[in-house]
Parts: sequence; structure tokens; C-alpha cells
Amino acid sequence: MAFSMRQPFRLTSALTGASKTAFRSPAIRSFHSKPATNFFTSRTTTPINALAKARNAFRQSRNYQQPAAAAPSGGNLVQKLVVGGALFGGTLVAINLVFNRETREDGGMPPYERAYLNDTFMHTGLGIGIIGLSARTMFQSGFMYRMMATNPWIVMIGGLGLSIGTMMATRATSPDNYVQKYAFWGAFNATQGALLAPLLFMAPPALIARAGLYTLAMMGSISFVGATAKQEKYLYLGGPLLAGVALVAVSGFAPLVLPATAVRTLAVTENIWLWGGLAVFGGFTLYDVQKVLMHARLAERGIIQKDAVNESISLELDFLNIFIRMVQILMMQQGRRK
Repeated sequence: MAFSMRQPFRLTSALTGASKTAFRSPAIRSFHSKPATNFFTSRTTTPINALAKARNAFRQSRNYQQPAAAAPSGGNLVQKLVVGGALFGGTLVAINLVFNRETREDGGMPPYERAYLNDTFMHTGLGIGIIGLSARTMFQSGFMYRMMATNPWIVMIGGLGLSIGTMMATRATSPDNYVQKYAFWGAFNATQGALLAPLLFMAPPALIARAGLYTLAMMGSISFVGATAKQEKYLYLGGPLLAGVALVAVSGFAPLVLPATAVRTLAVTENIWLWGGLAVFGGFTLYDVQKVLMHARLAERGIIQKDAVNESISLELDFLNIFIRMVQILMMQQGRRK
């Protein structure tokens, strides 16, 4: 229930913003010299249909030119790498000291738990790779742009419906029927890529890469804490996290309901969606890792079947929710610098 409830609310705000800003056909500009008199001014203009406007806008969005940035020196690059590594290591140590004071009392992680956790992480990485490739393919082909330019609500409602349907079908399929299960799982990842593709129109590739690295660092440190913590220490977080994700979802729908004059209220709801969602899905990562280990123990006793595909879906959703918020945070920082 925790994962099916949090799925419908992930990209509502991002797609709504995209439908209002990123996918409007820009005005066509013409540069010409000013005539000396009005006698030779053309009195007829060639009509441009909607298809030509869409093609021109899409070509402009892909073939833009940016001023060449100065290449960073070797010393600055090494310094940034050292500072980034120190920050990541310090964050990992701090999180481990704060949230992982009580370590496991059974002598460490058993081999079957380690194997099941590694299998889950492998499927999670593979699923994220499929999502990224499908999003990039839809972006480069122009399919997602045409869909969003036609009607963004089709992408929002249809994409969410397909996402929930393929997720439920994947979870309901037995691991023994691996062909059907992996087919549903691949369709689920492709649907997530379609929902994620609009971000590629709003953010530059360098910012997308930075957000991905930050998300990997955050999830990696939290997963390390969940894997080395005491057994079932953080499984109680399921109920509070459900309440938190409901609050985050309501705040995500606030711009669709509140008037534009309620500036302070909209600012509060945006902070709840952004920072509150970051904390909630970080907690879900901790919860999901410990749930994977608990399922490994149950499967070892023969109570349930091992199903790394279902486990990976939960971690993929955590990654996507954190990644979307990382992109928004970096875009806000970039806007302040300008």
C-alpha cells in the first residue's frame, strides 16, 4: 500500500509547470532592416500553420547555441573533486552516527540477505537505466513534445494510469512466470521514462547529470544505514511516511486550486512539496531497504517467494521522487545566480 499510494502524485507539479512554460510555441522573430518609407512595405504575409510552428519551436529547442564557457583548470577540478568527496564522506559518517548507533547483533549480514539485497539493487539500477534511455529517446524523437504541445493532460492522466496499471500487473505476476513479469516491468519503466521526459526540456543536460549524482549519493548513504542498522529498526516508519506522502501530495496539488494572489500560501506549499518530499522519500528509502532484508529472511524460511523485481519497483520510485526534487533545487539555485 505504501508504494501504490505514493505513485500517482509524483510528477503532477512538474508536468503542470511544463505544460504552462516549456511547451508553448515561442514567438517567431524576424530580423530585418527598417525601410526608409512605408511605400515598399509588404502588405501580405504568408500564413504559418500550427504544424510549421510546432516544428520550428522544436528545432529551436534542440538547436540552441550557448556561449562557450571557459574550461576549468586542473587545480579547480581536483579541488572540486576533493571537496565533493569530503562532503559525501562526512555526510555518510554523520548519517551513520546519528541513525545507526545500534548495529546488528547477529554478527553481520547473512549471505542470503546480502545476495537478495544485491539482486534488488541490480534490478533497481537496470530499471533506472531503462527509464533514462526511454526518456532520452522520447525527447530526441520529438514524440513527447508533440504530445505535450497537443494536450498535456493526456500525458499526465494517461501516463499515470499506465504507470499504476503496469506496476500493479508487475506486482501481481508470479516470479515463476518471468517472461510476463519482465514484460510488465519493462512497460512500467518505459512509462516512467515518458513521465520523466518533460524534465529534459526544462533543464540542461549538465544539471540533469548533477541531480542524478546527488540522488545516487543520497540514496547510497541512506541505503548503507538501512543495510547495517539493527534488524527491523526502521520498519515502524511505514505509517508516518504514508501520512507524510499524503501531505506532500496535497501540497503538490495546491497550485491547481489556490489563486495566484495567495503568494505566501503557495510558497509554503512549494516548500512542503520540495523539502518535505525530499525528507519523506529519503525515509522511504531507509524503510524499503530494511523491508528487503526482512523479506529475505522470510523467503529463507519459505514463508514468501523471493521477488527482486517487486522490491526494485519501490526503490525506483524513491529514486525518481528524490531526483525530481534535486532537479528543481538545482534549477532554483541557477535562477538565483542569474
